[in-house]
Amino acid sequence: MDPQVPKDKYNGVWLIFFMLGLGTLLPWNFFMTATMYFTSRLADPLSEANFSANATVEGSRSVLQSKFNNVMTLCAMVPLLVFNFLNSVLHQRIPQKIRIAGSLTAILLVFLLTAILVKVDLEPLPFFIITMIKIICINSFGAVLQGSLFGMAGLLPTSYTTPIMSGQGLAGTFAALAMICAIASGSAIHDSAFGYFITACVVISLAIASYIVLPKLAFFQYYQESQQNKAAEDEENKMDLLKKDEQQKINGDNDKQTPSIPSIFKKIWVMALSVCFAFTITIGTFPAVTVDVKSTIANGGKWEMYFIPVSCFLLFNVFDWMGRSLTAFCMWPGKDSKLLPGLLVARVIFVPLFMLCNVQPRYNLPVYFSHDGWFIGFMILFAFSNGYLASLCMCFGPKKVDASEAETAGAIMAFFLSLGLALGASLSFLFRGLV
Repeated sequence: MDPQVPKDKYNGVWLIFFMLGLGTLLPWNFFMTATMYFTSRLADPLSEANFSANATVEGSRSVLQSKFNNVMTLCAMVPLLVFNFLNSVLHQRIPQKIRIAGSLTAILLVFLLTAILVKVDLEPLPFFIITMIKIICINSFGAVLQGSLFGMAGLLPTSYTTPIMSGQGLAGTFAALAMICAIASGSAIHDSAFGYFITACVVISLAIASYIVLPKLAFFQYYQESQQNKAAEDEENKMDLLKKDEQQKINGDNDKQTPSIPSIFKKIWVMALSVCFAFTITIGTFPAVTVDVKSTIANGGKWEMYFIPVSCFLLFNVFDWMGRSLTAFCMWPGKDSKLLPGLLVARVIFVPLFMLCNVQPRYNLPVYFSHDGWFIGFMILFAFSNGYLASLCMCFGPKKVDASEAETAGAIMAFFLSLGLALGASLSFLFRGLV
């Protein structure tokens, strides 16, 4: 290590990047795991009394309640795709501080509004519309934040991408545990939700404070100044580079040095389509289908309250994270193996398996896997395979091209990941409607 490079004292920069990584996906996960609160606010006023008197009547759900999970997923994934693309195109025109601090501040304001609205009575339709607008805002700013954060990490050694991934991987688990704690408190669902959203505000505030501290740390300053010096040198040599570029065009060598996106895509299309398909299947069923599975062994006990927070959200996030983590030690099958895309295609079996669990209400399909154990087993395999196989694709994509093409390949892979999320959100309507 160069003795002139200062040490990351107390791993401060590492911890800040971890906190910022947590802040990128935590907002969406908090909304996703709070579906019980949101759907409780969407009951028809006229049928709410009847519903509370006979809570076992599944058919009493309103139209807004039945469509909430599908519309929520769509309102999250489409802005994520659009703003990921816009950020990659426009990030050089907007200062980094505005993109990161501005996005975090906007997300904090949305959560403060969400916490306030817990205490405000609204009709179901206005509440539904406001909630979807908030989800669009959170995922739009979240996409800008995520893209900007990875760009900022590019200034530092490659190992500083790891805390971002770690923070993102633990965001879902943190949100699920927070919801379980809120339920365990024994408070009414509205009171629990208020504490839940205030917790999110605290975490995002810590992320903002972390980002404010970051430029003051010597380790980060060193790499930031190195980048600024490099930019200054590039500016000085601008005319020389332009002349050289013109000469390369004349000589016909320019295409060799700056390969086009189609030529790179030809090398990685299998990995790109594989990761797209992985998240299409995952988001198509989780949470739109899985969140409506009902316990058959609770019999009105406490397990009924904990069933979805634990069996759906907590298990998915824990085993998805375990799958991602395993790629640090094992990368089988290899990048050129046909088994990897084959395994991802095989994951389509989870769609009918979840549909045939005790999803309620249902109108078309019978229930074949009624016991809670079936659903839990499917969820563990579903989550682990998503984390492991999708991470392999993201790792292998840039490795299938030359080093000079790796950055572009990574951007293409990120776009197809977002495309898979958006396609999955669209298909979730079909998957839920078939049940």
